[in-house]
Amino acid sequence: MTAEAPPSLERLPDDFMQRPYEILEKYRTAGRVHHVVFPHGADVWLIPRYDDVRLLLSDPRVSKDGRRMNELFAIHTGVPVAEASSIGFDDELSQHMLNSDPPRHTRLRSLVSKAFTLRRMEAFRPRIGQIADELLDALEGRDDIDLVDEFCAPLPIIVICDLLGIPFDDRDSFRRWAIELVGAGQDPEVVQAASDNVVEYARASIAEKRMHPGDDMISALLSGRDDDALTEDELVTMIFLFTVAGHITSQHTLTNGIFSLLTHPDQLAKLRADMSIMPRAIDELMRYDGGVGVATFRFSKEEIDLGDGLIIPPDQILALSITSAHRDDERYPDANTLDLERRPLGVLGFGHGTHFCIGQPLAKIQTEVGLTKLLTRFPDMRLTVPEPRELRWENSTLLRGLVHLPVAVTPAP
Repeated sequence: MTAEAPPSLERLPDDFMQRPYEILEKYRTAGRVHHVVFPHGADVWLIPRYDDVRLLLSDPRVSKDGRRMNELFAIHTGVPVAEASSIGFDDELSQHMLNSDPPRHTRLRSLVSKAFTLRRMEAFRPRIGQIADELLDALEGRDDIDLVDEFCAPLPIIVICDLLGIPFDDRDSFRRWAIELVGAGQDPEVVQAASDNVVEYARASIAEKRMHPGDDMISALLSGRDDDALTEDELVTMIFLFTVAGHITSQHTLTNGIFSLLTHPDQLAKLRADMSIMPRAIDELMRYDGGVGVATFRFSKEEIDLGDGLIIPPDQILALSITSAHRDDERYPDANTLDLERRPLGVLGFGHGTHFCIGQPLAKIQTEVGLTKLLTRFPDMRLTVPEPRELRWENSTLLRGLVHLPVAVTPAP
């Protein structure tokens, strides 16, 4: 039995991004698959339960081909293909590793893995600590801090730019382009301009590194043999993937983790008392309120039979809800409770299967270093809003992160 779309699909409320857990719990309880319209207009098949999300993340019947994704966005939203990027995809930059299927994805990942090694990431740990210390120095003795703007956002963008060998003076531009390219609801003209800027800058960087290679990731990616190397177009999209897409998820993971700890003082006290639990604490913080709302969009290449009479037709956009899966009591008992003693195996914040995030080691290192440095330096840190619900979340279904996180670091009056 094919689950046909009703004449008028249910539309998720406009404030979905401000209260996703409340809304997704209703869908998760009601069933395994829901054909709905997201607030930004995308007609999707929402998958809210852990087992189904994990299954479809690695299902060969599901594709991430970027060009076809743009076409489907146009079909399912009524937006022209040329404007499909305004709700999440840019055509010129859509052919990176994350938006590719095997065998192309296999080749790209193999080539990038040669430069993106765990040893290289671990060797960068002292530099991450230095960057964190420098950012925290500017926060000493203040009660007017926005941790997003002054710590959580600059830390990962500085780290990835250092890793790629991008000059310090260009980092603000990359951050702005990132917001314009992956933030929801941007005007098509803004997205196109940001795309053009990234492509132009990346090509100039590649040319510079060819002439003057250094100890950085771009130079390492250029070092392969001619018959076993990334093309220039592939290098451009890889730079986009690392600098633009990569740093925003790290920013949100760090921001959300801090927010969760500040709003759960018992768990914060537990972590302060024993920093050795930090690695598993990060896993639990990512499970409880991570930086990814929905896995990057995929689509059904063919009919997908999930059993129990549930069939997803071909060429349908899939919204695999990481946010909902992580609150599934069937996988994580008492899932709505933050518990740093929990050992949450199978957290999906870095994906699963073929597209498991290649940058996971770096992301976890900088989250661990950033949180450790912050909590050690500022034992009196606290929110400066009367009610946490006053804070606003990014207007994105793909990503989940606070717009601002206002704190003070002096002792409470």
